[in-house]
Amino acid sequence: MSSSDIFIGETIGTAILILLGGGVCAAVTLKASKARNAGWLAIAFGWGFAVLTAVYTSAPLSGAHLNPAVTLALTIKDGGWNNLPVYWGGQLLGAMIGATLVWVVYYGQFRAHLTDPEIVGAAEEPAAKAVEAEEPAAGPVLGIFSTGPEIRNAVQNLATEIIGTVVLVLAVLTQGLNDKGNGLGPLGALITALVVVSIGLSLGGPTGYAINPARDLGPRIVHALLPLPNKGGSDWSYAWVPVVGPLIGGAIAAGLYNVAFA
Repeated sequence: MSSSDIFIGETIGTAILILLGGGVCAAVTLKASKARNAGWLAIAFGWGFAVLTAVYTSAPLSGAHLNPAVTLALTIKDGGWNNLPVYWGGQLLGAMIGATLVWVVYYGQFRAHLTDPEIVGAAEEPAAKAVEAEEPAAGPVLGIFSTGPEIRNAVQNLATEIIGTVVLVLAVLTQGLNDKGNGLGPLGALITALVVVSIGLSLGGPTGYAINPARDLGPRIVHALLPLPNKGGSDWSYAWVPVVGPLIGGAIAAGLYNVAFA
């Protein structure tokens, strides 16, 4: 694969991933959305189907990493460090494009939601507390773009992201080992998607399961830049957790693979 194929494939694939994954979060969250309040099951399965679609689309070009933690793990396993920045650049750009497209698709719903007095009023109290801490509170639609903890405990939150990512990356690395190492072909995308659904249902409750640095950082940047009324802060004090945690998890998964399976 050439560098241009890798960059284009990762940009397209990650954009689709975030468009559909962020899209289900918007559908469940926003006022005047037909899917509002559909719940966590809808989000977990929506993200799984997003992974399935993105992997099938981008695999012919880049191998469909779509996640810096996956790229890091595969690089540790197989080498090829020169392509690491290309993969990461495409993933971050794609995530930002996908998040912007979510805003375009739900433009009217964002405006209705963020100008609703009940929603804006509910956000004022934590915002006032955040002023004392000299950081704007996480806004009422930030969860559409990025993740956040239900209980803010840096050690627990980091551990949750590490553990979830280890599960994901080990599942990716071990695909096909029961088939003489030949891989599972197109079936691998479905298995990966179901693993993401499983992680969401089982481990996603504490932090919202980023398990992907680009998935969280790219849309968080877009949230900070978009002209959304009453959007509140982007919670930058937490932003390092869904970046560092998955990268550590990817590295651990690669180490476990090399020790136990290679």
